[in-house]
Amino acid sequence: SGSFKTFRPALSEIIAFKREAGLRMAEGTSRSPYEALLDEYEPDASVEDLSPVFSDLKTRLTALIAEIADAPRQPNLDLLRQSVPIESQRRFSRDVAEWVGFDFARGRLDETSHPFCTTLGPKDCRILSRFEENWFPGGLYGTLHEAGHGMYEQGLRSDWFGLPPGSYVSLGIHESQSRLWENQVGRSKAFWTWLHPKMVEIAPPAFGDASLDELYFAINQVSPSLIRVEADEATYNLHILIRFELEQALISGDLPVDELPAAWNQQYRDCLGVQATSDADGVLQDVHWSAGLFGYFPTYTVGNLAAAQLFDAAKDQIEDLDDHFSRGEFEPLLDWLQTNVHRHGRCFTGTELVENASGKPLSSDHLMNYLENKLRPLYGISS
Repeated sequence: SGSFKTFRPALSEIIAFKREAGLRMAEGTSRSPYEALLDEYEPDASVEDLSPVFSDLKTRLTALIAEIADAPRQPNLDLLRQSVPIESQRRFSRDVAEWVGFDFARGRLDETSHPFCTTLGPKDCRILSRFEENWFPGGLYGTLHEAGHGMYEQGLRSDWFGLPPGSYVSLGIHESQSRLWENQVGRSKAFWTWLHPKMVEIAPPAFGDASLDELYFAINQVSPSLIRVEADEATYNLHILIRFELEQALISGDLPVDELPAAWNQQYRDCLGVQATSDADGVLQDVHWSAGLFGYFPTYTVGNLAAAQLFDAAKDQIEDLDDHFSRGEFEPLLDWLQTNVHRHGRCFTGTELVENASGKPLSSDHLMNYLENKLRPLYGISS
């Protein structure tokens, strides 16, 4: 019905059960019930470690997004809304996935209403995307994102398949691989220098008159919105940080379930400057809480933070990485990720993997520096 009132009794019951589960799992440890739930998705992560990193990220993101809203330059998104035949998009997205390193001898690309990746065996990884005739980035970036997940799965040690050394370490690290290929690679100027002429080739009526700079600006657009899964890479983490704070308060009992919609709407007004017109566009838009997945949301932001930090480490260790991208050479980066992330499986925690690869504990600096250094020049903001 799209009404929180209808959902409230079920949600109250779910929260009570998850609170009890968290209490029981935390018995005999120093963890809070919420941390015990978080441990299911991001093993050994602690609220004490994540909260200051997330708080700094929230403050800096909110300021950057406010700057962009008042910026003198804005992208022309009509470039991305031109008609491109679905079949052309399918072929092109498959080619891009293969070019960046997804192994189609051990996997395939299919379609679904909500993109995802699933692995059925060491030689069978399925990635699924979706395509819209008048929104080219949806299919391309959905495919790149899922290919990132798929390349992580394909990079795990097949001789240990199903056992810890051959299994992914956490949802956050898994998300870091998809976001790295989608954003740090796929939204970079170097990547688009290589991709632009290929796009003009597949859809000349749509992209023949669009310059590289115009398309690069358009695919890096920032616009606050209500729906998490449709958010751009700059505003996306604010959607997650809002949920992180709210779900902790729900599990602790500090936020009564009846007050959740009001608290949700206030956070969206304060952080993103948008107002939900219905519960369906607000507090009811995700499936996570209705499925009892409390502690899942922060793994998305852990993934974005880790993606930026790992990518910076790779750039430090691989000479002229941007030049490789501009020539369509992605193997050096994939090899680095396989060596530093994929092949370790669960031999380290996600936090240890990031620190071992980058030499630093997880922080907000890498992601914020990446966003600020890219977006401020694009939008004509003086730093």
